[in-house]
Amino acid sequence: MSSIMITGASGMIGQYLTTSLLHKKHRVFAVDSKPNDFVGTDDNYKFYQCGITDKKSVSEIMERNHIDVLVHLANSVDNDIDSMVTDKEIKQSKTTDKYIYSEAAKYGVDCFILLSTTDVYGLQKGREPIRETILEKPITNYAEMKMTSEKLMEKAMKKSSCKQVIARVAPIYDAEYTDNLHAHVFDQKENVGYVLGDGDYGYTFCCVYNLIDFINGIINVPQGRYDGVYNVCDSKMTNVRDIIEYEKERRRIGAVIQKPMGSEKTMLFNKSKMRADYRYFDPTLTYYNWSFDNTRAKRIAPMRWSLNNTK
Repeated sequence: MSSIMITGASGMIGQYLTTSLLHKKHRVFAVDSKPNDFVGTDDNYKFYQCGITDKKSVSEIMERNHIDVLVHLANSVDNDIDSMVTDKEIKQSKTTDKYIYSEAAKYGVDCFILLSTTDVYGLQKGREPIRETILEKPITNYAEMKMTSEKLMEKAMKKSSCKQVIARVAPIYDAEYTDNLHAHVFDQKENVGYVLGDGDYGYTFCCVYNLIDFINGIINVPQGRYDGVYNVCDSKMTNVRDIIEYEKERRRIGAVIQKPMGSEKTMLFNKSKMRADYRYFDPTLTYYNWSFDNTRAKRIAPMRWSLNNTK
């Protein structure tokens, strides 16, 4: 049984992770500005209601309790903040970065898991899956924010014995939360779903269960030998036709039109909004490389979940 601290504990990912950890009898120290349904339900669950920029409160949790693993989910769009990443969110993330890594090292946290994003790679061409060693090219506010968090963690913990794990996670989904999937098959201008040509293309996403399995895999290694950067995502790309059928079955998408290949270049999208809005997908980017190599992560978790078995 380990002591796990979760920031952003009331977000979607935070609640999935809490359920899993409590089931495995771990002690959970949860931090969020909003309460959740776990409060008062389990003796192994302690909730602290405070903002993530509240250095005093967050540091006291680490000081008063030996934390084996700190899972930093706060300041993440698929967990606890809106898809619009503006100066406010960037400032909050930087304020957190200024203290949380050094405090974790100071109070003897054994392992620090940072939730980052595959968006840090930006736009990559070629057919080879994108590996963790490739040069990052962030082009959105969110990607740049997470890239900054990664670099500041590495700098702050350079001389620390704390194991640093950076989980670069593809856009998240579960059976009910499919906003990230939906954005890649929906024409906002015409208010319809669409597929280009015969639909023989797809994107890489991450079922939330794969992420939870990965985090559990890190926690369950007693030697704590796993550290570094990991691409956490489904093992196969998700075809756009599968997304459309999935959404149709659940009545979350209506009319769907087939557009000829090349028509994506005439679909008007707001480039500046795409930079700020995490889910604002530009269809002209459809044929870039959206395949990520998750070989390293699969050594820790099987990545067995996909859209086909997510119910």
